[in-house]
Amino acid sequence: MSLLGSRGVWTRAAGLVGTAAAFAFAMPQFSGMDPVALVMSIALLVICLGVHEAAHGWVALKCGDTTARDLGRITLNPIPHIDPVMTILLPAMLYIGSGGRMMFGGAKPVPVSFHRLRHPWRDMSLVALAGPGSNLLLAVLFLAALKFFVRTGYYNGAAPDVYDRFGDFLPRVLATTVSFNIVLAVFNMVPIPPLDGSRVMAWLLPDGLRQTYVGLERFGMVFIFALLYLVPAFNQYLSSAVNSVFRVLDALVPIGIG
Repeated sequence: MSLLGSRGVWTRAAGLVGTAAAFAFAMPQFSGMDPVALVMSIALLVICLGVHEAAHGWVALKCGDTTARDLGRITLNPIPHIDPVMTILLPAMLYIGSGGRMMFGGAKPVPVSFHRLRHPWRDMSLVALAGPGSNLLLAVLFLAALKFFVRTGYYNGAAPDVYDRFGDFLPRVLATTVSFNIVLAVFNMVPIPPLDGSRVMAWLLPDGLRQTYVGLERFGMVFIFALLYLVPAFNQYLSSAVNSVFRVLDALVPIGIG
């Protein structure tokens, strides 16, 4: 199976799969939130999804493919990245139907024309890395904001004790956004087609294995969800990886608490 969809355009299904996992892993952060905090958190998540997709399109443009730019997808405005079903309808239905225990969703994937890239396999890996990379950068920025506000209490309704502030409205929204971005970055780098990590793996593999590996994409989504729901060790690996990335980012943000 080729990386290319109709008319030679590779549609990034990875954005949908990776985002679904990120919503699922972020669900504990949503529990107990008041409606305003929940709406604010979801709004920030949608913005982060837009940044993720725009990053893919921007790197594709730098590598010679103008498809995303021509379609108006290299923008921080989240509206062009919203898919009515995957971004709004499906998450809302699952959240309401599960009583707040489940929520899947995704942004509209940015199309990339494989053969317009100057060095297709290498450049596709760079395009893929741009999305998770943007999420790590966002995680650092939101973590810095979280630490700043918790330490200073410069927001309305701040608790007197610094550690109690993590339960306040603003810190909780920021913590949810940090968690979401880390999960999205980590999960998308799993080298299973069609996740972003598979584009990097495809570039690294020798030609004799590359096409066979890419051909697994037709079964990728089934395999990914089977791992998520049937293989506890996979979830443990993801949790461990997310925690490890958080510790690294936490060390990079020098604003101390206390």
